[in-house]
Amino acid sequence: MILWVNPILSSFPPHLTQIPSKSAQISHCCLADSTVPVSPSLKRRCDLYDLHKELVPYTEAWSWQNAIVKEKKALIEKNEDLTDSLIILQHHPVYTLGAGSSEKYLNFDVKNAPFNLYRTERGGEVTYHGPGQIVMYPIMNLRYHKMDLHWYLRALEEVVIRALHSAFGIEASRVEGLTGVWVGNAKLAAIGVKVSKWITYHGLALNVTTDMTPFQNIIPCGIQNRRVGSIKSLLKENSPSKRYVEEDNNNHHHQTVDSELIDITHKSLITEFCEVFQVELGINLFKPEFGNTLSQT
Repeated sequence: MILWVNPILSSFPPHLTQIPSKSAQISHCCLADSTVPVSPSLKRRCDLYDLHKELVPYTEAWSWQNAIVKEKKALIEKNEDLTDSLIILQHHPVYTLGAGSSEKYLNFDVKNAPFNLYRTERGGEVTYHGPGQIVMYPIMNLRYHKMDLHWYLRALEEVVIRALHSAFGIEASRVEGLTGVWVGNAKLAAIGVKVSKWITYHGLALNVTTDMTPFQNIIPCGIQNRRVGSIKSLLKENSPSKRYVEEDNNNHHHQTVDSELIDITHKSLITEFCEVFQVELGINLFKPEFGNTLSQT
C-alpha cells in the first residue's frame, strides 16, 4: 500500500523556537577541521542538524522538514528572515515516490511492498532509502542564494561531485538531461526536491555503503538501462588494496569499515556544501521528537 503522511503539524517542535547555547554551536565555514573563522558578512548562516550516524524513520524526517518550512514561510510573510537549515541522516529501508511518479516503475504490488512506500511532494520518480546512504535535506531560502531551480539542482550535484573527488579521488559527472551524479553508467546520488515560495526541502541521497539489493525491486528514478552504484562498491572495483574495502569474514571489521566510509563521506559533503552555497554552519544539538499521522491512499 502507498502511505501518505500528514507532515503539517499544529505546532512546532519546541527546539525549533529555541536558540542553542554557545556550547551547542560551532561557527566555522565547515566541519572539516576549519581553523579560520568566516566573516558573517560574507557567509549566510545555516543550522546543521547532524544525525548522519543514526537511522531516522522517513516520516519523522519528513515531518521535521515541513515544520521548518512552515516556520520559514511564516517569517517571510512578516518580512523577517530565518537562517537556512541542513539535515543530514540515514533512513530505515523505505521507498518513496515523487508527486507525479508512476507506479509502472515498481516491480512489486503496492499492496504487498517489501518496505513502506510513501508518495511525497518532491519531484522525480521512485527511489530507495536505507542504511549506508547519506541523505541531505537542505531547507534554504533561495532569495538569499539564487532564485533559479535549475541552478539549485546543479549546485546540489556539484556538492556531491566535489565531495567524491576530494575524499576518494572519484571522478564523477553529470549526464545531460538527467538529474543526479554518475560514475560511468552507475548513478551514485539521486536528487529530488520541492521548492515552495523559494524555500527548498527534500534533497539528495548518496549511496556510500548501501545494500543495492532493494533497488532491484524498482526502476530507480524511472531510468532504464542504467544501474545504481555505491562508493564502497566503486572503491572495491578500482582500489582493492585499500584497507577500507578489504574483504574480511569478521563482521566487526565490516561494520568498522562501513562506519569509516560514512564518516569520511559525511565530512567531505559538509565541506563542499559550505563552499558551493557559501554558508557557515552552526551545529544544532537538539533532536526532533514528535509523531506523525498516517493515512492510506
